[in-house]
Amino acid sequence: MSGVNGVSGTTGTSGEGPPATEGARSPEGAPVRAPAASPALELAGLTKSFQGRRAADAVSLAVPPGSLTGLVGPNGAGKTTSLMMAVGLLRPDAGTARVFGVDVWARPEEAKRLLGVLPDGLALPERLTGGELLTYWGLLRGLDADTTRARTEELLRVLELTGAEERGTLVIEYSTGMRKKIGLATALLHAPRMLVLDEPYEAVDPVSARVLTAILRRFTAAGGAVVISSHVMPLVEQLCDRVAIIADGRVRADGTLAEVRGGGTLEEAFVRLVGHREMDEGELAWLGG
Repeated sequence: MSGVNGVSGTTGTSGEGPPATEGARSPEGAPVRAPAASPALELAGLTKSFQGRRAADAVSLAVPPGSLTGLVGPNGAGKTTSLMMAVGLLRPDAGTARVFGVDVWARPEEAKRLLGVLPDGLALPERLTGGELLTYWGLLRGLDADTTRARTEELLRVLELTGAEERGTLVIEYSTGMRKKIGLATALLHAPRMLVLDEPYEAVDPVSARVLTAILRRFTAAGGAVVISSHVMPLVEQLCDRVAIIADGRVRADGTLAEVRGGGTLEEAFVRLVGHREMDEGELAWLGG
């Protein structure tokens, strides 16, 4: 079982191992068990320092297929650094990352075919419409023209960007929420098996948020896996079935939502593990006249 205080857990098995292969026997006569399925995303000892400060300190995490995992932590905790190393955007000083068993740094092209990524501060070609951007993105990904066209039209429709496309709105004119949605579309276009999304709900209106949630739930129901980072604890509790808490570059807890939050709320577990500072009675007394 996963737990708090940095104790990593299983990926939801009973502890008895995977099912035995029917009819197969070891030389001693015991049933031979099939190998366990690879985690959808596996981080092992990812470490990164900037100017002598360790932003990620041996970050290890296993994300099972079919799960939606929330990565939470205070500002500067190492969430974005860890995710950037996990998807091949930042080379680690030490450690490895694997996507469905494929090493992100040893076999980057194969790993990135499995990955859909919405990074923090995503830079997009801005002098294109959303449809033009997705067309360019699909062809760059190696999709054929017909597949790219069909998926582009469907993504624009589902993410409610068709109106902007019909008006010829350029990405540079998109609102922050619209940029999040077109960024998500680029992550989904090539039909990945693993999504890593940094603050995907930031600046997204409630209607679009419901659409995004439906997309993520359908994705995991089909066997894909999702990791999202967020500062919003109620969102993570409502959306995710697993959670990892990171602070000072280290994973302080990971496991199912129930395991990590114990008998309280996720926010209470977060504060207990990360700590908080109470304001003194006299601080900011000048506010409010």
